[in-house]
Amino acid sequence: MQFLNSFELSPLSWLLFFICGILVGMSKMGVAGMGLAVVPLLAHVFGGKLSTGVLLPVLVIADIIAVKYYNRHAEWKHLWKLLPWAIAGIFLGLYVGDNISDVQFKKILAVIIIITIILMVWQTSKGKSMKVPDYWWLAGLAGLAGGFATMVGNAAGPLMAIYLLAMNMPKNEFIGTRAWFFLIINLFKVPLHVIFWKTITPDTFILDLVLIPAVVIGAFLGVYVVKKIPEKAYRLFVIIVTTISALALIF
Repeated sequence: MQFLNSFELSPLSWLLFFICGILVGMSKMGVAGMGLAVVPLLAHVFGGKLSTGVLLPVLVIADIIAVKYYNRHAEWKHLWKLLPWAIAGIFLGLYVGDNISDVQFKKILAVIIIITIILMVWQTSKGKSMKVPDYWWLAGLAGLAGGFATMVGNAAGPLMAIYLLAMNMPKNEFIGTRAWFFLIINLFKVPLHVIFWKTITPDTFILDLVLIPAVVIGAFLGVYVVKKIPEKAYRLFVIIVTTISALALIF
């Protein structure tokens, strides 16, 4: 198929691409951190900027599924605080991405990933004792950083998880608020990728459709992993693999 051949992917690149689809499916079924590993892997296959556009439609589909199941549990008072700042962060990321080379883009992406890994480890160590005052400026800072991270690398998940957990939400409200946040933000990003970065095209969209079976496989694997493997073990595995991948983007 000519549109697939146009990407000139090696067998190893195709393998990594399908592994990314599996990891996205696993992350949406509760295997924490797996989605973060997708970012550096795709950057190795497609380059820093293009990889963000390739991944985005897959994330939108997953967000729609999450919202379908948890839409009644969203805490909109938190969303209204976060969204304006997140949109500002997206435009900041758009500006930065337009004015740097792909090599620099990869390095910024790697730094963001490493920071989110540190935050993920910190979140795990704090556990239920983590509680932060609900200040407007804190929501602004979290929204701005999250918007920038999601535009540059689709890597705002751990950061937003930490902020929302710090608001002491019950489980369903946390999941529902997070699902709505990323659905709105990711849909907002789509035309920016199409018009300004040109990282979403008919070819990349069809490429995403090819990835759907891998996402489904990942979803089933995610259910199995959550049941069978201790959380600390797979979180440690994800942290190690993602850190290595991120460092490879720098060096």
